[in-house]
Amino acid sequence: MTLPLTKKAVSSPPSPVRGGTEAGGVDAFTNSERLSTPTPPPPTPPLKGEGGGPASGTPIKSIDALVAAGLVEPDPTLRAVAEKYAIGITPAVLDLIDSNDPADPMARQFVPTLAELITTPEERADPIGDLAHSPIEGIVHRYPDRVLLKAVHVCPVYCRFCFRREMVGPQGLGTLTSAELDAAIAYIAEREEIWEVILTGGDPLVLSPRRLRDLMERLAEIDHVKIVRFHTRVPVVEPERIDDAMVAALTASGKTTYLAVHANHPREFSPAARAAFRRLSEGGIVLISQSVLLKGVNDDVDTLAALMRGFVENRIKPYYLHHPDLAPGTGHFRVSVESGQALVAALRGRISGLCQPTYVLDIPGGHGKADIGAASIVGRDGCFTVRDWQGGEHAYPPGDA
Repeated sequence: MTLPLTKKAVSSPPSPVRGGTEAGGVDAFTNSERLSTPTPPPPTPPLKGEGGGPASGTPIKSIDALVAAGLVEPDPTLRAVAEKYAIGITPAVLDLIDSNDPADPMARQFVPTLAELITTPEERADPIGDLAHSPIEGIVHRYPDRVLLKAVHVCPVYCRFCFRREMVGPQGLGTLTSAELDAAIAYIAEREEIWEVILTGGDPLVLSPRRLRDLMERLAEIDHVKIVRFHTRVPVVEPERIDDAMVAALTASGKTTYLAVHANHPREFSPAARAAFRRLSEGGIVLISQSVLLKGVNDDVDTLAALMRGFVENRIKPYYLHHPDLAPGTGHFRVSVESGQALVAALRGRISGLCQPTYVLDIPGGHGKADIGAASIVGRDGCFTVRDWQGGEHAYPPGDA
């Protein structure tokens, strides 16, 4: 892969999504607002002591734009990857790529390769079994006291290892319609056992502050919901979106807001990202982390230690370190369970207890997460038995899908 210093990008036209279009149309929140404002408001100035303004440039969304930016060589075969899986690289991410390193860990996360066309028998379109626990559109109810609410299925960037890669992007499931969102909110309101609502997707922070505020106000009316959690890449990949209006929109009376920041490499803690983290924290939002253990990105103890320390230094409590899921075309990212366990064990003797994540596997088929740094997994030579939260035992990897 050639990565010259000169970076240029061209944009691709917006693609339609269910319930409206990225450029405009009626959506599930208002009759006039867009998925993401065409002209974003001026970003909040960096906090004292934090440098780095918004990255300039145009998001990369196509093979032609990747070629123009010097991130890939012209190759007609690579277009087959783009036909299957969405491409998205923000200017902030482009600025983090080391153009002199052909094995750059940032490029590896976001720049498509032909390896994505290679699938293995155990891989599956829905690797963690969302659909098995989706009673209605937009809701995943896997555990008794919490639900996922997937209001959107688009992201500012598209990770090449994404476990929902078959569902997200301009050609994915799109945005919930008004009727679908009403039904999802009603589902939550009718079930008093639901204590936590987790906004995911897609990336919920692609929504404007106005739309997020509307959603939070609707959840605020449900007394038994006490915790609202957002899963997002935005503070890292599009930090200029984290302004005062966005921070205010993420909170609501009577609710505690958590925000899980997804980052996989310490280089992602740019000055602009650190400023975004601080705004969120000082706005009363509790920050936790989620990362994926990725071959060629963070599968060595020094990188993992720097990543976890970076989280803690930015008031983000390390939460989950995910074993890579069995998503199609992601085998080149997967490390062995044994290697992951060894890395996590090495962290325990090297860095503070504040910095220790929980190493988890989402058991294929929808059986939930298991702590595979603990006694819930046994086996060797690549064959394991994993115990789920209800005591059921499952082979990993599973048989052919």
